[in-house]
Amino acid sequence: MARWRPKMIGVLLVAMLLLAGCAASGISPQDQKRADALRNLGEAYLREGNYTAALGELLKAKELNPDDPILHNNLGLAYMARERVDLAVVHFEKAVQLKPDYSLAKNNLGSAYLVRKEWDKAIVPLKEVTEDLLYATPHFPLANLGWAYYNKQQYDQAQHYLQEALKLAPDFFVARLNLGRTYLATGRLHQALTLFEATVDSHPTDPALLLELGKTYRLLGDYSNAILALKAAIEFSKDADLTVEASEELKRLYR
Repeated sequence: MARWRPKMIGVLLVAMLLLAGCAASGISPQDQKRADALRNLGEAYLREGNYTAALGELLKAKELNPDDPILHNNLGLAYMARERVDLAVVHFEKAVQLKPDYSLAKNNLGSAYLVRKEWDKAIVPLKEVTEDLLYATPHFPLANLGWAYYNKQQYDQAQHYLQEALKLAPDFFVARLNLGRTYLATGRLHQALTLFEATVDSHPTDPALLLELGKTYRLLGDYSNAILALKAAIEFSKDADLTVEASEELKRLYR
């Protein structure tokens, strides 16, 4: 009678676990392999910026393995890039539902809510991400929280989270811009000016920053610099709303 060797038992246990996992997810090993390959290809297209091709491959993978949280997060990113925020939210929410500790998807979900101006909804997952000590880039959810509170006009909270983000990443442009906006909204014009002027050295063609800088110069009575900053904002802007706002600021200077 043949005797079972320990190594043989280990191999059988691994095989049984793999089969049990596939059975639990309702997907065969072959389909799992195909789904993973399609997902990997979709991720490669995402990195290249080819979002149409990425969506094609990721949707094929979803047909084979609809309960893959990483896949749903990738789909959310692809839809965000295609400016279909409604569909992005669906997939980020699904990713978090399937994997409740998936901090990356939570931050992406919070970001999508911010785009939809659903500030309170955004705050919930973003705060959860900031509590994840293993999250590799905590300055992103911190800055996102700051932006949510800024738009809720809760400026003390906005300042707190933006400053926390900058402690971790002092050159983080978005946090610097929005902290300056917070100073501006609360009448701390000289603090705003100092931050904006320091930031424009490294981002001299950013239209949002130039707009805020122009506003600050105007409020401080420095009209010549205000005109220069606002004209540069219009020159470099590709956003119609920002161009209109900068133009309105310029009109105030000529009244």
